[in-house]
Amino acid sequence: MGKLYLVPTPIGNLEDISFRAIRILKEVDLILAEDTRKTGILLKHYEIDNRVYPHHKFNEHKTVRGIVNQIQSGQNIALVSDAGTPAISDPGYLLVKYCVDNDIEVDCLPGATAFVPALVNSGLPNDRFCFEGFLPPKKGRKKKLTDLSTESRTIIFYESPYRLLKSLEDFKHYFGGEREASVSREISKIHEETVRGSLDEIIEHYSSKTIKGEIVIIVSGKPKKKIEKEK
Repeated sequence: MGKLYLVPTPIGNLEDISFRAIRILKEVDLILAEDTRKTGILLKHYEIDNRVYPHHKFNEHKTVRGIVNQIQSGQNIALVSDAGTPAISDPGYLLVKYCVDNDIEVDCLPGATAFVPALVNSGLPNDRFCFEGFLPPKKGRKKKLTDLSTESRTIIFYESPYRLLKSLEDFKHYFGGEREASVSREISKIHEETVRGSLDEIIEHYSSKTIKGEIVIIVSGKPKKKIEKEK
């Protein structure tokens, strides 16, 4: 019986990878990659010459059984996403579930995940938080935001640069423009930035800018005093 390794990869700077992760990627029999071209850049940088096979949301349901069979036959396989930890808003959950259901050992290495530095950099409470990832673009979005409007914990969202302003406007509508928030962009890259303030202030900041890069939005929870008052 082989083993499945989930290997976090850098979210920006290529140096943000562990010695253990590099060793595992060199030693396994096969690397599963969300985008083989992007992963190829990382592998070339660290002189890792190994087999790479695509594993993404468009083919995972078709290939997962075959991958499990390979591991059961004795192969060790590593799964990586384009950036960060596999299965966090990326492919990975389905394969892990199949492995667990088939008594295959799964080892997730610690490593980069975009929301952790964004949360810490936000300056907002991080002792209790909820991770929402990407909001539904249409169906279910209104209900999700209505439910979150009374959430007292700090809330974490992922967003694309093309929908950032729309999401910030939606947050203002459901949470109130005075709600404190933080937007982290291009984490661990050359043009990394974090913008903090009320939702009104952040909307004003980005309204006149061209927005690029991967984005994490941190929104403070609803103050408990307001929740108690409304009850």
